[in-house]
Amino acid sequence: MGEEELKWVMVVVVVFVVGLSLVMGMKMVELLWWRPRRLEEHFSKQGIRGPPYRFFLGNVKEMVGFMLEASSKPMIPHNSHNVLPRVLSFYHHWKKIYGSTFLLWFGPTPRLTVSDPDLIREILVSRSDAFDRYESHPLVRQLEGDGLVSLRGEKWAHHRKVLTPTFHMDNLKLLIPYIGKTVLKMLEDKMKVAKASSSLSSEEEEIEEIEIDVSEWFHTVTEDTITRTAFGQSYDDGRAVCHLQAQQMTFAAEAFRKVLIPGYRFLPTKRNASSWRLDKEIKKNLVGLIKKRKESSLEEEEMRRRRRKKDDDDDDDDDDGQHEYCKDLLGQMIKASTPANEIVEECKTFFFAGKQTTSNLLTWTTVLLAMHPEWQELARHEVLRFCGSRDIPTSRDHLAKLKTLGMIINETLRLYPPAVATIRKAKVDVELRGYKIPQGTEILIPIMAVHHDVKIWGPDAAEFNPARFMDRARSPTGFIPFGVGPRMCIGKKLGAFGGKANHRYPAPAVQV
Repeated sequence: MGEEELKWVMVVVVVFVVGLSLVMGMKMVELLWWRPRRLEEHFSKQGIRGPPYRFFLGNVKEMVGFMLEASSKPMIPHNSHNVLPRVLSFYHHWKKIYGSTFLLWFGPTPRLTVSDPDLIREILVSRSDAFDRYESHPLVRQLEGDGLVSLRGEKWAHHRKVLTPTFHMDNLKLLIPYIGKTVLKMLEDKMKVAKASSSLSSEEEEIEEIEIDVSEWFHTVTEDTITRTAFGQSYDDGRAVCHLQAQQMTFAAEAFRKVLIPGYRFLPTKRNASSWRLDKEIKKNLVGLIKKRKESSLEEEEMRRRRRKKDDDDDDDDDDGQHEYCKDLLGQMIKASTPANEIVEECKTFFFAGKQTTSNLLTWTTVLLAMHPEWQELARHEVLRFCGSRDIPTSRDHLAKLKTLGMIINETLRLYPPAVATIRKAKVDVELRGYKIPQGTEILIPIMAVHHDVKIWGPDAAEFNPARFMDRARSPTGFIPFGVGPRMCIGKKLGAFGGKANHRYPAPAVQV
């Protein structure tokens, strides 16, 4: 190639690079500046305002600042349930300026914040087809798997149909004896430890007070319930998987502190390497468990047939139902011929979504009962009235009669919901009650703000008052701890059921 031709090639390359840079630069400017400004004007014309968009970061810096400031201050008074200014500090601040429906920016992405129950109902129920679930952070996706929570379309509908029988109340009732044995065994062990360390003589072994870390306690109880619901007859093998998943959650929590470092999760750090190893081990164990369960399915079916025949022959009214088999998640998916890789992802999803949610509910319920002993007494009398002092009840229907305990659990879910907010994303341009929402707009629904709204719950919205749930004539979207609509949490009944079952057993003999 001659010198002249080489010069022309260099010119073409330079022009191409410059042109490409200009195009990319224009696209970046469009994405990071002009589009946000147009959307800001679009919503402003509809009467929806919000904090002004900041180049690239949006309002993230301000949101972080509000949260850091709120968390640095002590709760005053210390026993207050007015936690909204602390937990959703940015919402609390901007609502006072812009109203309950306002626009904020997560980077260059618009987030329309909505707390009006009627609008929420349209988004989650009547127009749910126009919205997608928010895409989780990659670290969360690694933990929760590609199960029901993240699936969409026909695949989601199929998985939901397959798994629904596991969460029917008649099926969950079969877990009652197991939950009872677990709770009572743990309580007995704690009493033994307390007695061993007590200076009381053997003749007067009466323990007035013992200290229990209720958070750790309920993590253990919940893990046991989740394992039995997910794996049923494969309970022992399932426990090993759940322990590995719990370790994985610990690593993920630490990794979240580094999320501002781009690509951190791909770096071969010691913790990342341990997390990768755990993920492989979890999948390997689950695949092995699935294979083992499939191979033993014929034997299990024969065992069930024999048990049913024996139960038919044995007319024993005192049967506690412990020999009936729960329709566990694993068995349901194997029965539906679900591919092994999808079963693995669904098991990961169930553990991740179920454990923290249920254990937090149980912990907060206990804390609130300790803070409000008058309700603790009402719950205790109710349990003694309908269940007596039996350790393990003879009837599985007794939980439905515990109305006071149910109101206490609902009030706990109202004040301290499992998720403080949820996000949806508009799949198409959509109009809601006169508001025109462009495709790609994210909708932030601050669940805790809805639950603490004085317009819905009255002037005592920030106070613990279970009696408010005696009146059911409320907006169905004013109380949404598990969501609402087609994508409502499939484990809703398990959460409420677990709350009642776990607090029913210690209630007659224990005061917190």
